[in-house]
Amino acid sequence: MSIDVSTVDKIAFLSRLRIEDNVKESTKEEFNKIIQWVDQLREVNTDGVEELISVNENAIQLREDMVTQGQCSEEILANAPMKEYGYFAVPKVVE
Repeated sequence: MSIDVSTVDKIAFLSRLRIEDNVKESTKEEFNKIIQWVDQLREVNTDGVEELISVNENAIQLREDMVTQGQCSEEILANAPMKEYGYFAVPKVVE
């Protein structure tokens, strides 16, 4: 598989990136290098290799679930920059 300049334009459009005309050729070459690298990874024999869940071998220390008093909304809302009717208030982001 090979990437051409029209594919670079499509990727830029879909990812909402502006790629200037003077760097489209070098971007195409970089994309092709990435695809070649992925193709090399596909050639690696992974038969019998156990999948990793995490790269960390250490187990996460879990805390014990403890019931708390609850009913402390006033204390929590004391730090809120905006509050209304006992809830956090946030600026409107969708019209």
